[in-house]
Amino acid sequence: MADKPLVSVIIPTYNRATTICEAVESVLRQSYINTEVIVVDDGSADDTAVQLKRFGNQIKTLFQKNAGPSAARNAGIAKSNGKLVAFLDSDDIWLPSKLERQVALLQRAGKSVPCCLCNIAMRRASKRELTSFEIADLNPSLVEGIWLNVGEVLATRFVLFNQGIVIYRNVLERIGGFDESMRLLEDHELALRLSLEGSWAYVQDPLVIWRETSGSLSQAAQDDEIRTAEFGLRVLENHYTNLQLKGADSSLKNQLNRELKRARRRLRAARICQVNYWGASVLGASMRKIEQYRKDVFHKSPWFPKMKVASIE
Repeated sequence: MADKPLVSVIIPTYNRATTICEAVESVLRQSYINTEVIVVDDGSADDTAVQLKRFGNQIKTLFQKNAGPSAARNAGIAKSNGKLVAFLDSDDIWLPSKLERQVALLQRAGKSVPCCLCNIAMRRASKRELTSFEIADLNPSLVEGIWLNVGEVLATRFVLFNQGIVIYRNVLERIGGFDESMRLLEDHELALRLSLEGSWAYVQDPLVIWRETSGSLSQAAQDDEIRTAEFGLRVLENHYTNLQLKGADSSLKNQLNRELKRARRRLRAARICQVNYWGASVLGASMRKIEQYRKDVFHKSPWFPKMKVASIE
Protein backbone atom coordinates (compact mmCIF):
# COMPACT_ATOMS: atom_id res chain seq x y z
CA MET A 1 0.00 0.00 0.00
CA ALA A 2 3.04 2.30 -0.14
CA ASP A 3 1.75 3.85 -3.37
CA LYS A 4 -1.88 3.73 -2.18
CA PRO A 5 -2.19 6.17 0.75
CA LEU A 6 -5.10 5.70 3.12
CA VAL A 7 -8.07 7.93 2.30
CA SER A 8 -10.42 8.79 5.15
CA VAL A 9 -13.96 9.34 3.91
CA ILE A 10 -16.11 11.45 6.23
CA ILE A 11 -19.90 11.25 5.84
CA PRO A 12 -21.94 13.53 8.12
CA THR A 13 -25.62 12.64 8.35
CA TYR A 14 -28.77 13.95 9.96
CA ASN A 15 -32.12 12.19 9.53
CA ARG A 16 -31.11 10.56 6.25
CA ALA A 17 -32.11 6.96 6.98
CA THR A 18 -33.56 6.61 3.48
CA THR A 19 -30.36 7.66 1.66
CA ILE A 20 -27.37 7.07 3.96
CA CYS A 21 -26.88 3.44 2.93
CA GLU A 22 -26.62 4.32 -0.76
CA ALA A 23 -23.98 6.91 0.08
CA VAL A 24 -21.93 4.43 2.14
CA GLU A 25 -22.26 1.72 -0.49
CA SER A 26 -20.94 4.07 -3.17
CA VAL A 27 -17.76 4.50 -1.11
CA LEU A 28 -17.40 0.79 -0.43
CA ARG A 29 -17.70 0.14 -4.19
CA GLN A 30 -14.74 2.40 -5.02
CA SER A 31 -12.07 0.87 -7.24
CA TYR A 32 -9.56 2.49 -4.85
CA ILE A 33 -9.56 0.08 -1.91
CA ASN A 34 -7.36 1.67 0.77
CA THR A 35 -10.06 3.64 2.53
CA GLU A 36 -11.67 4.06 5.91
CA VAL A 37 -15.29 5.22 6.10
CA ILE A 38 -16.40 7.32 9.06
CA VAL A 39 -20.09 8.18 9.37
CA VAL A 40 -20.92 10.91 11.87
CA ASP A 41 -24.56 10.82 12.99
CA ASP A 42 -25.29 14.40 13.99
CA GLY A 43 -28.16 13.66 16.37
CA SER A 44 -30.58 11.93 13.99
CA ALA A 45 -34.09 11.27 15.31
CA ASP A 46 -34.96 8.66 12.67
CA ASP A 47 -33.60 5.10 12.31
CA THR A 48 -30.29 6.11 10.73
CA ALA A 49 -28.38 4.18 13.41
CA VAL A 50 -30.36 1.02 12.67
CA GLN A 51 -29.71 1.29 8.94
CA LEU A 52 -25.97 1.70 9.50
CA LYS A 53 -25.70 -1.56 11.45
CA ARG A 54 -25.83 -3.54 8.21
CA PHE A 55 -22.26 -2.44 7.40
CA GLY A 56 -20.73 -3.91 10.55
CA ASN A 57 -17.00 -3.25 10.82
CA GLN A 58 -16.79 -1.96 7.25
CA ILE A 59 -17.38 1.50 8.65
CA LYS A 60 -16.80 3.49 11.83
CA THR A 61 -19.85 5.26 13.23
CA LEU A 62 -19.73 8.26 15.56
CA PHE A 63 -22.76 9.68 17.35
CA GLN A 64 -23.10 13.22 18.67
CA LYS A 65 -25.76 15.71 19.65
CA ASN A 66 -26.89 17.86 16.76
CA ALA A 67 -24.21 20.50 16.18
CA GLY A 68 -24.34 21.08 12.43
CA PRO A 69 -22.48 19.71 9.41
CA SER A 70 -19.21 21.54 10.10
CA ALA A 71 -18.94 20.12 13.62
CA ALA A 72 -19.83 16.65 12.31
CA ARG A 73 -17.13 16.76 9.64
CA ASN A 74 -14.55 18.03 12.13
CA ALA A 75 -15.46 15.21 14.52
CA GLY A 76 -14.88 12.71 11.72
CA ILE A 77 -11.56 14.30 10.80
CA ALA A 78 -10.42 14.07 14.43
CA LYS A 79 -11.08 10.31 14.49
CA SER A 80 -9.60 9.59 11.07
CA ASN A 81 -6.16 8.25 10.17
CA GLY A 82 -5.80 8.86 6.45
CA LYS A 83 -3.06 10.80 4.72
CA LEU A 84 -5.85 12.08 2.48
CA VAL A 85 -9.36 13.13 3.52
CA ALA A 86 -12.52 13.19 1.41
CA PHE A 87 -16.13 14.11 2.18
CA LEU A 88 -19.50 12.86 1.02
CA ASP A 89 -22.95 14.11 2.01
CA SER A 90 -25.37 11.40 3.07
CA ASP A 91 -27.85 11.95 0.23
CA ASP A 92 -25.26 11.88 -2.59
CA ILE A 93 -23.20 9.13 -4.21
CA TRP A 94 -19.77 8.65 -5.78
CA LEU A 95 -19.04 6.91 -9.06
CA PRO A 96 -16.69 3.91 -8.61
CA SER A 97 -13.54 5.50 -10.09
CA LYS A 98 -13.71 8.78 -8.14
CA LEU A 99 -11.02 8.22 -5.52
CA GLU A 100 -8.73 6.25 -7.81
CA ARG A 101 -8.59 9.05 -10.38
CA GLN A 102 -8.18 11.82 -7.83
CA VAL A 103 -5.47 10.09 -5.80
CA ALA A 104 -3.52 9.22 -8.95
CA LEU A 105 -3.73 12.84 -10.11
CA LEU A 106 -2.55 14.17 -6.74
CA GLN A 107 0.40 11.79 -6.77
CA ARG A 108 1.41 12.99 -10.23
CA ALA A 109 0.97 16.63 -9.23
CA GLY A 110 3.30 16.51 -6.22
CA LYS A 111 3.09 17.84 -2.67
CA SER A 112 2.82 21.50 -3.68
CA VAL A 113 -0.78 20.82 -4.79
CA PRO A 114 -2.98 20.61 -1.67
CA CYS A 115 -6.11 18.99 -3.07
CA CYS A 116 -8.04 17.68 -6.06
CA LEU A 117 -11.58 18.71 -7.03
CA CYS A 118 -13.75 16.74 -9.42
CA ASN A 119 -16.85 17.78 -11.32
CA ILE A 120 -20.29 16.87 -9.93
CA ALA A 121 -23.51 15.92 -11.74
CA MET A 122 -26.38 17.97 -10.26
CA ARG A 123 -29.68 16.10 -10.28
CA ARG A 124 -32.55 18.39 -9.33
CA ALA A 125 -36.11 17.14 -9.15
CA SER A 126 -37.59 19.69 -11.56
CA LYS A 127 -34.70 20.84 -13.76
CA ARG A 128 -32.43 19.38 -16.41
CA GLU A 129 -29.18 17.93 -15.15
CA LEU A 130 -26.18 20.25 -15.13
CA THR A 131 -22.73 19.86 -13.63
CA SER A 132 -21.15 21.92 -10.90
CA PHE A 133 -18.52 23.12 -13.36
CA GLU A 134 -21.19 24.27 -15.82
CA ILE A 135 -23.10 26.14 -13.12
CA ALA A 136 -19.91 27.90 -12.00
CA ASP A 137 -18.84 28.56 -15.61
CA LEU A 138 -15.67 26.49 -15.34
CA ASN A 139 -14.61 25.38 -18.81
CA PRO A 140 -11.13 23.88 -18.59
CA SER A 141 -9.38 23.11 -21.85
CA LEU A 142 -8.00 19.85 -20.41
CA VAL A 143 -9.95 16.91 -18.96
CA GLU A 144 -7.66 16.91 -15.94
CA GLY A 145 -4.73 18.97 -14.79
CA ILE A 146 -3.80 21.88 -12.54
CA TRP A 147 -6.19 24.75 -11.81
CA LEU A 148 -3.93 27.80 -11.57
CA ASN A 149 -6.21 30.67 -10.52
CA VAL A 150 -8.43 29.09 -7.87
CA GLY A 151 -8.56 32.12 -5.60
CA GLU A 152 -9.44 34.49 -8.42
CA VAL A 153 -12.39 32.33 -9.53
CA LEU A 154 -13.72 31.42 -6.08
CA ALA A 155 -13.79 35.09 -5.10
CA THR A 156 -16.48 35.64 -7.75
CA ARG A 157 -18.68 32.53 -7.51
CA PHE A 158 -19.49 29.39 -5.57
CA VAL A 159 -18.20 26.03 -6.80
CA LEU A 160 -19.71 22.90 -5.21
CA PHE A 161 -16.93 21.55 -3.06
CA ASN A 162 -17.52 19.02 -0.27
CA GLN A 163 -18.59 15.97 -2.28
CA GLY A 164 -15.87 16.42 -4.90
CA ILE A 165 -12.74 17.28 -2.91
CA VAL A 166 -9.81 15.15 -1.75
CA ILE A 167 -7.42 17.04 0.55
CA TYR A 168 -4.09 16.23 2.11
CA ARG A 169 -4.67 15.80 5.82
CA ASN A 170 -1.76 18.02 6.89
CA VAL A 171 -3.15 20.89 4.77
CA LEU A 172 -6.64 20.45 6.22
CA GLU A 173 -5.22 20.54 9.74
CA ARG A 174 -3.07 23.58 8.94
CA ILE A 175 -5.99 25.66 7.73
CA GLY A 176 -8.14 24.61 10.68
CA GLY A 177 -10.88 22.40 9.22
CA PHE A 178 -14.46 23.62 8.94
CA ASP A 179 -15.73 26.73 10.72
CA GLU A 180 -18.31 25.28 13.12
CA SER A 181 -20.13 28.59 13.44
CA MET A 182 -21.12 28.36 9.76
CA ARG A 183 -24.45 26.55 9.30
CA LEU A 184 -24.58 27.52 5.61
CA LEU A 185 -21.86 27.96 2.96
CA GLU A 186 -19.31 26.28 5.21
CA ASP A 187 -17.89 24.52 2.16
CA HIS A 188 -17.36 27.79 0.30
CA GLU A 189 -15.69 29.30 3.36
CA LEU A 190 -13.26 26.37 3.60
CA ALA A 191 -12.66 26.40 -0.16
CA LEU A 192 -11.63 30.06 -0.03
CA ARG A 193 -9.13 29.36 2.75
CA LEU A 194 -7.84 26.37 0.80
CA SER A 195 -7.40 28.54 -2.30
CA LEU A 196 -4.64 30.40 -0.43
CA GLU A 197 -2.63 27.16 -0.23
CA GLY A 198 -1.80 27.03 -3.93
CA SER A 199 -3.04 25.61 -7.22
CA TRP A 200 -5.46 22.65 -7.18
CA ALA A 201 -5.62 19.50 -9.24
CA TYR A 202 -8.97 18.96 -10.96
CA VAL A 203 -10.94 16.39 -12.95
CA GLN A 204 -13.49 17.73 -15.42
CA ASP A 205 -15.46 14.48 -15.59
CA PRO A 206 -18.40 14.29 -13.13
CA LEU A 207 -17.45 11.63 -10.57
CA VAL A 208 -20.15 12.50 -8.03
CA ILE A 209 -23.95 12.54 -8.28
CA TRP A 210 -25.55 15.27 -6.17
CA ARG A 211 -29.23 14.66 -5.50
CA GLU A 212 -31.74 17.27 -4.38
CA THR A 213 -33.83 16.05 -1.47
CA SER A 214 -36.48 17.76 0.63
CA GLY A 215 -35.04 19.25 3.81
CA SER A 216 -31.49 19.40 2.45
CA LEU A 217 -29.24 22.30 3.45
CA SER A 218 -29.20 23.58 -0.11
CA GLN A 219 -33.01 23.60 -0.18
CA ALA A 220 -33.09 25.38 3.18
CA ALA A 221 -30.72 28.01 1.81
CA GLN A 222 -33.06 28.66 -1.12
CA ASP A 223 -36.00 29.02 1.28
CA ASP A 224 -34.23 31.55 3.55
CA GLU A 225 -32.80 34.23 1.29
CA ILE A 226 -31.81 36.67 4.02
CA ARG A 227 -29.95 34.09 6.09
CA THR A 228 -28.11 32.83 3.02
CA ALA A 229 -27.16 36.38 2.01
CA GLU A 230 -25.90 37.09 5.54
CA PHE A 231 -23.70 34.00 5.56
CA GLY A 232 -22.46 34.80 2.06
CA LEU A 233 -21.38 38.27 3.13
CA ARG A 234 -19.70 36.87 6.22
CA VAL A 235 -17.74 34.36 4.14
CA LEU A 236 -16.38 37.13 1.91
CA GLU A 237 -15.55 39.40 4.85
CA ASN A 238 -13.60 36.59 6.53
CA HIS A 239 -11.75 35.87 3.31
CA TYR A 240 -10.79 39.51 2.86
CA THR A 241 -9.25 39.42 6.35
CA ASN A 242 -7.34 36.25 5.41
CA LEU A 243 -6.09 37.89 2.21
CA GLN A 244 -4.68 40.78 4.22
CA LEU A 245 -2.98 38.41 6.65
CA LYS A 246 -1.47 36.44 3.77
CA GLY A 247 -0.27 39.59 2.02
CA ALA A 248 -2.22 38.83 -1.14
CA ASP A 249 -1.68 41.02 -4.18
CA SER A 250 -3.78 44.14 -4.55
CA SER A 251 -5.62 42.92 -7.66
CA LEU A 252 -7.16 40.00 -5.75
CA LYS A 253 -8.13 42.25 -2.85
CA ASN A 254 -9.68 44.77 -5.24
CA GLN A 255 -11.65 41.99 -6.88
CA LEU A 256 -12.91 40.78 -3.51
CA ASN A 257 -13.85 44.34 -2.57
CA ARG A 258 -16.13 44.44 -5.61
CA GLU A 259 -17.70 41.15 -4.54
CA LEU A 260 -18.24 42.49 -1.02
CA LYS A 261 -20.15 45.45 -2.43
CA ARG A 262 -22.31 43.08 -4.50
CA ALA A 263 -22.97 40.90 -1.45
CA ARG A 264 -24.05 43.91 0.62
CA ARG A 265 -26.41 45.04 -2.13
CA ARG A 266 -27.95 41.56 -2.37
CA LEU A 267 -28.49 41.45 1.38
CA ARG A 268 -30.03 44.94 1.37
CA ALA A 269 -32.47 43.92 -1.37
CA ALA A 270 -33.45 40.73 0.47
CA ARG A 271 -34.13 42.65 3.68
CA ILE A 272 -36.21 45.31 1.92
CA CYS A 273 -38.37 42.61 0.33
CA GLN A 274 -39.26 41.39 3.82
CA VAL A 275 -40.31 44.81 5.13
CA ASN A 276 -44.06 44.96 5.74
CA TYR A 277 -45.08 48.25 4.16
CA TRP A 278 -46.49 49.34 0.83
CA GLY A 279 -43.94 49.53 -1.97
CA ALA A 280 -41.17 47.62 -0.17
CA SER A 281 -41.61 44.47 -2.24
CA VAL A 282 -41.59 46.51 -5.46
CA LEU A 283 -38.41 48.32 -4.43
CA GLY A 284 -36.74 45.08 -3.35
CA ALA A 285 -37.68 43.34 -6.60
CA SER A 286 -36.30 46.28 -8.59
CA MET A 287 -33.02 46.11 -6.67
CA ARG A 288 -32.79 42.39 -7.43
CA LYS A 289 -33.29 43.01 -11.13
CA ILE A 290 -30.63 45.70 -11.16
CA GLU A 291 -28.23 43.38 -9.34
CA GLN A 292 -28.94 40.57 -11.81
CA TYR A 293 -28.26 42.98 -14.67
CA ARG A 294 -24.95 43.99 -13.08
CA LYS A 295 -24.08 40.33 -12.64
CA ASP A 296 -24.84 39.56 -16.29
CA VAL A 297 -22.74 42.51 -17.48
CA PHE A 298 -19.83 41.44 -15.27
CA HIS A 299 -20.12 37.89 -16.55
CA LYS A 300 -19.60 39.12 -20.10
CA SER A 301 -16.85 41.58 -19.24
CA PRO A 302 -13.07 40.97 -19.56
CA TRP A 303 -12.81 41.25 -15.77
CA PHE A 304 -14.82 38.07 -15.19
CA PRO A 305 -12.13 35.47 -14.34
CA LYS A 306 -12.03 32.36 -16.48
CA MET A 307 -10.53 29.10 -15.24
CA LYS A 308 -6.82 28.90 -16.10
CA VAL A 309 -5.32 25.43 -16.27
CA ALA A 310 -2.08 23.63 -17.05
CA SER A 311 -1.08 20.07 -17.82
CA ILE A 312 0.69 18.19 -15.04
CA GLU A 313 3.27 16.91 -17.53
